Amino acid sequence: MLYASRCAFMHKSRLRILGVLAVVVTAAFLVTFSLRHDFRHNNEPPGSTAALKAPLADDVSRLDATTIHEVWDIPSDEATAQLALRELLKQADSSGMHISIAGARHSMGGQTIAAGGIRVNMLPLKSMELDEKSDSLHVDAGALWADVIPYLDRHGRSVEVMQSDNSFTVGGSLSVNCHGWQYGRPPIASTVESFHLMKADGTVVRCSRTENKELFSLALGGYGLFGIILDADLHVVRNERLRLEQVIVPLDSAMASFGRKLRERGTPRMFYARLNVTPDRMFDDVLINMFYPEKGAIPNLTDPILLELRRAIFRGSVGSGFGKEIRWEAETKIAPHLSGTVFSRNQLMDESADWYLDHSDATTDILHEYFLPKDGAVPFLRQAREIIRAHHADLLNVTVREVETDNDTFLRYADQRMIAFVMFFSSAGLHRQTWIWRRSHEN
Repeated sequence: MLYASRCAFMHKSRLRILGVLAVVVTAAFLVTFSLRHDFRHNNEPPGSTAALKAPLADDVSRLDATTIHEVWDIPSDEATAQLALRELLKQADSSGMHISIAGARHSMGGQTIAAGGIRVNMLPLKSMELDEKSDSLHVDAGALWADVIPYLDRHGRSVEVMQSDNSFTVGGSLSVNCHGWQYGRPPIASTVESFHLMKADGTVVRCSRTENKELFSLALGGYGLFGIILDADLHVVRNERLRLEQVIVPLDSAMASFGRKLRERGTPRMFYARLNVTPDRMFDDVLINMFYPEKGAIPNLTDPILLELRRAIFRGSVGSGFGKEIRWEAETKIAPHLSGTVFSRNQLMDESADWYLDHSDATTDILHEYFLPKDGAVPFLRQAREIIRAHHADLLNVTVREVETDNDTFLRYADQRMIAFVMFFSSAGLHRQTWIWRRSHEN
């Protein structure tokens, strides 16, 4: 009996060792392949310089380069900032010059740029203070979530609703009324207790659900059309330990599978899904990621691990069907072994978008987001797949989230419970085909 038990133990140990070796060997192959692909993509063909200085301004898309008058940095002190900004608005009004507001400039479409105008850089305005008794964070609009999360982490708190990346400003997130991947939650406006808004005439008003409530509804999600958000009081929650559970299901049964998981396991704290974007099986499979709270020590907030490996695999899928297949295999079979399955709430949100963005001068990435009622999600994907294939678009990623009804804002995109499809495209495939055609005809 003892001999049989020992043999069984040795057999399980060998299987574990073989499993670890398989992960290491596969990861090494992925790194070698993807790094070569990423290097080739970012080094040929050469393109124009992406860095722009005033009087040119652009956003993260690098498709909206526009001549402006100047970039104006707001003072970092709140009182001084209000006085200086009020004077700037007065001068702009007298000269007939337009003003736009910018933070991290991740909103694509030129909303942060006024041709020939003044772009107000909100980044210097970034102080914050936490009231632990009321779980309320007072934070300036120019603060990055990359600054907010470590601050809250030191106090055992966490952001209630925000995007999956920390690269954006608080003011920018409020201006677009971003949604998060916190399950069962409306967009970020639902966490706003109040904010101060500077109107076009320079007056500053406090906006909440009871005070200037019309402006509260308009400015959140208003893209700066109704004034400049100076600061906000946000409700925050406790940081906690979360465990990842994953399941891969066919697209047609994804909703039913997720609903069954909710009944069996309960409501997750955070949730997102990824669609298979490999050319042969585009949208056929769904990887569902659910994060459930559990007892135990809350992991410390540390730098995200394996970002270079993750970038190599992600960028290695640009313009490559094989690269996309490799990436799907990595995400579904290898990632949990390398990154682990236990995180803190803050860890999950404390990642920069920079690790996956296109760093080349010649090409760029474009993000599309579509909101559908639940019953329209699958028909939409079937039609989208036909369009993407017909136009040979290089789709790198589709992240799926649920967004609850937004009852706070006037310009809302979630007038009912919505499924959000965040589609990430690369221009590299089309650019590379054009370059090869030109080279072949030149020679």
